[in-house]
Amino acid sequence: MTSLSDTPLASAPGAEQLLRWRSQLDVSFPQVADVFVDCMVDANTKLSTEGLEDYLAQARFLGKMGRGVEPVLIFLQEWPQIAHTVGEDALSPVMAAVKLINKSPNGKAIAPFLQALSAVARRLPTQAQLQRYLDLSLLLMERTSTSIHGIHKTYASPSLALFFEQSPQLLALLSLQGLSHWVDYGIRNTSHHPEQQRDYFSLTSADSRAVLQRERHGTLLMDHTRALDLYLQALWQDADVLVPYSTAFDLQRQPMPYFDAFGIRLPDVYDERAGVSGIDRYRAALAHMAAHRRWSTPIFADNFSPAQRLAIECFEDARVEALTLRTYPGMRRIFMALHPNPVAGGCNPATHSCLRHRLAVLSRALFDPPQRFQNVQIGDWVQRFHALLAQGDSSTSEIAGLALSYLGKTRLQSDQLPNTWFEDTVVDYRDDNRHLWRFHELSDDEESFDTPRQTPPTDEIQNLPPRHYPEWDYSSQSFRPDWVSLYERLHPSGNAADIDALLAKHSALAKRLKRLLDLLKPQDKVRVRYQEDGSELDLDVAIRSLIDLRTGSQPEPRINMSHTTNGRSIAVTVLLDLSASLNEKARGSEQTVLQLSQEAVSLLAWAVGQLGDPLAIAGFHSNTRHDVRYLHLKGFGERWGDAVKARLAAMQAGYSTRMGAAMRHAARTLRAQPADKKLLLVLTDGQPSDIDVHDERLLIEDAHQAVRELDHQGIFSYCINLDAAADAYVSDIFGRRYTVIDNIARLPEQLPRLFMALTR
Repeated sequence: MTSLSDTPLASAPGAEQLLRWRSQLDVSFPQVADVFVDCMVDANTKLSTEGLEDYLAQARFLGKMGRGVEPVLIFLQEWPQIAHTVGEDALSPVMAAVKLINKSPNGKAIAPFLQALSAVARRLPTQAQLQRYLDLSLLLMERTSTSIHGIHKTYASPSLALFFEQSPQLLALLSLQGLSHWVDYGIRNTSHHPEQQRDYFSLTSADSRAVLQRERHGTLLMDHTRALDLYLQALWQDADVLVPYSTAFDLQRQPMPYFDAFGIRLPDVYDERAGVSGIDRYRAALAHMAAHRRWSTPIFADNFSPAQRLAIECFEDARVEALTLRTYPGMRRIFMALHPNPVAGGCNPATHSCLRHRLAVLSRALFDPPQRFQNVQIGDWVQRFHALLAQGDSSTSEIAGLALSYLGKTRLQSDQLPNTWFEDTVVDYRDDNRHLWRFHELSDDEESFDTPRQTPPTDEIQNLPPRHYPEWDYSSQSFRPDWVSLYERLHPSGNAADIDALLAKHSALAKRLKRLLDLLKPQDKVRVRYQEDGSELDLDVAIRSLIDLRTGSQPEPRINMSHTTNGRSIAVTVLLDLSASLNEKARGSEQTVLQLSQEAVSLLAWAVGQLGDPLAIAGFHSNTRHDVRYLHLKGFGERWGDAVKARLAAMQAGYSTRMGAAMRHAARTLRAQPADKKLLLVLTDGQPSDIDVHDERLLIEDAHQAVRELDHQGIFSYCINLDAAADAYVSDIFGRRYTVIDNIARLPEQLPRLFMALTR
């Protein structure tokens, strides 16, 4: 134990005051004595006299409340800086929160709370913000501390200490409102499952990370994949899957963008920086990688040292960007804003390896003309670089020669030092250049990572990036955000003549349908009589009105008439369940349910084509929440012809039935139609299910929630169910808007008739 007389300050004028403060603290832990003097010197410079007295009084309370030495040690060391950031008045609400936690069974959470408070205060530097954080913490404690009914005993929250440990990281990614939403979701969905609650608040569960990503500030990649995909195709005639990677959970080493055989990898979120919006940062990263894909050629790396490879990568990055600026000069503003602007000579070669710094200075100068000739040596290499590009696009091997020449003539002995200068050298929109290198010899481990598999994880290559949809969790009455990944693609084609044969088979039915269709077809003009204001005079009414006037009766003033078009304004999407159960034989028929569905949909598409109503046909099936497949058979803009018939002829069934996500996706295109009425017609043979869902009610309730969402969007949904036992669940999804067809063999006849009844 260190006594005050052993310290250099003991003989100083403040020694008596230090002894008085030590007496006020009145805590006998030896660990406190070791740090007391340093803490008080720090506190004396940052706190007022009253603040110092309160500081000691609250430290005394923490030391005597029976929670060990850790809380008082943390408080003594951290509070002066917290008070300097937030204000001394924040001590009262902080200690009020500590006392409430201490009175509960959550006393072990006090140390993590105090430990995180300094980092939290840096993120929430006002007392109002800090108070909201304290209120949120106490709410979490109250709602997750469990009590047993009939027994007056409460158990500690499984998540409170974990929340305090994660709060600095959470506040680095979320606003206070976002943090509140994240906590609220965790409370509602895991309050009765301690293990799930611990996983959620320790950021290890899928739900936790999904909600965190949804609430993050900035531009989310998943919200802009379509726009960026179009950008890539329109400007670069390039296409690939855009795959997000998380930047929230690897704080020690942030990954860089890259591309490989399975897609282009980009950060999941970009904040605005240097006046460049998040979406423009994504465009810069895509433009840089697209330029590499167009103009870079892989070279063998075995004979190059790490320093040589670094120089080659720098020159090649500058080359493809210079070629980009020739085609799209507007990119210069974004590149210059995002590229660091290191100062020449800013790195001290006596203490650091400055190679990265020199290359960053040169990289900036290569496309920033005002900086070209600040340094004679830099100006010389800038001229050589542009002279090489003036001869044409050049090549990767030619630019590698220039890079090696630069390295040989500018190398310093200090480049071998272990400490590398990184400040203002990271160009974060550039990729990691893994595509630039090939190796003659690979170890077994390297082969396993670098040799692309023949197929992606699923059995079909996904041509478009997935759309992410929420899923309703009825047990917690809340959505699981971005829970389902839906991939859409054009259905493969078969032989269109097969559909013509089906229509010929049902020619008698087609003739009967034709007579019904003629009755439904809109008439061009309908006369509307008895109008005071109209487009023309109604002679019959006008003559009667004149006779009434001559005979002294009250004449009819509505002597005009107008015309209106008696048109149909309806758009229809037919959504087909293509799950594996459709491969079974239909009751009372030699055909499968799939074959009968194929005939029925073909007749329906032909009938709607006769009416001229906008019609889209799509099928869906699922293989867990990560792979819901949505197959386009006919689009709204397509006419009934051989292309559509060929897709219908190739219909196949497989996997499971995750209906809610498919309905939400079908509604995206349907609600964009200009029709007055919008109908979603769902044809299925069973209840919603999937292999990763064990609670059979979960997907039924999610489909019901999807129906409610469609109602709010003005879309009328109707189900045609081929399951004889459907009454047990279909009304839970669609209410009264369903028809169960017991005799599936009559489906080709009943489906078009039902459609006409719905749209009459």
